[in-house]
Amino acid sequence: MIRLVLPYPLRRLARLGPEVELECREPVTLRAVLDALEARYPMLQGTIRDHATGQRRPFLRIFAGEEDLSHLSPDAPLPTAVAIGAEPLQIIGAIAGG
Repeated sequence: MIRLVLPYPLRRLARLGPEVELECREPVTLRAVLDALEARYPMLQGTIRDHATGQRRPFLRIFAGEEDLSHLSPDAPLPTAVAIGAEPLQIIGAIAGG
């Protein structure tokens, strides 16, 4: 079971609690987790990844613990602690300002 923490606007859109648990196929990659999330909650399609390119939306960051995974390949294996459900994968809305 993969544990996933989403930002409040996405939780509200999908009517979810603070943490989501998902079954994910092996190997556990970001692409596999997001595919499972979008399959289970279709209203989230296009909110984390662009529909056309499949790339992460610019103002979202992805963390495992304190490690920023935002710029890793979507097919890179996730850390073991995330893959076994000991630690959640966190999707966080970035803050920009000037």
